[in-house]
Amino acid sequence: MATPIQQATPLSNQDAFRSGMRAGIPVAVGYIPIAIAFGLLAKSFDMPNVITLAMSLFIFAGASQFIGIQLIMAGSMYWEIVLTTFILNLRHFLMSASLSQRIETTSNRFLAAIAFGVTDETFSVASTRNEATRGHFVLGLNLIAFFAWNVGTWIGVFLAFGLPQSVQASMGIALYAMFIGLLVPSLTRKPVIVVAALAVVTQAVLYWGVAPFIPLSSGLSIIIATIVAAGVGALLYEQEGVT
Repeated sequence: MATPIQQATPLSNQDAFRSGMRAGIPVAVGYIPIAIAFGLLAKSFDMPNVITLAMSLFIFAGASQFIGIQLIMAGSMYWEIVLTTFILNLRHFLMSASLSQRIETTSNRFLAAIAFGVTDETFSVASTRNEATRGHFVLGLNLIAFFAWNVGTWIGVFLAFGLPQSVQASMGIALYAMFIGLLVPSLTRKPVIVVAALAVVTQAVLYWGVAPFIPLSSGLSIIIATIVAAGVGALLYEQEGVT
């Protein structure tokens, strides 16, 4: 007699949350030196500590925080700061919309809590993991990244200002190393390779072919490259049902 096929036992919310935190450890490790660099930058501009810490706690958007600090200290108008950071972070609409289609929950409050913690890196991890259909997995993933970013900011503000200048400068490259570390394990899948290559080519065309004639902000370039790569990828590869 044939043995019935055993269905995999679904993860409990607690297990999914722990799995998300484990998956977020590489992101957390990469965030700490970048957040330290942010704290150091704010400190070098004599930004009040409470404002620097509040930015990491309530904004939690690395690129926007770096640019925001520099615009504030340059005396930019508030609307210039808001508009610049808005354009830079428009991609988060796309990322949050994509994740919301995968997560199995109908709670708007829960989705809002997850949306706050979505970053480029946590989105990259969640997009390549089947467990991301569980909201608690993404919550754990986002939470450990959020915790690491704030810990790094505290270190940068209170402890790291006395480090040698060469060490301080080297922390900025952690962002690129982290992106490479997140992308490489997914390159065994053809759709990921194609979409990543499309994004690179589009960004290169915008940078060398368009930007010299039509000024484009880095945020707008990222948005255009994301839309083009994601749109072509959606046309080429039909999304399979998530199990």
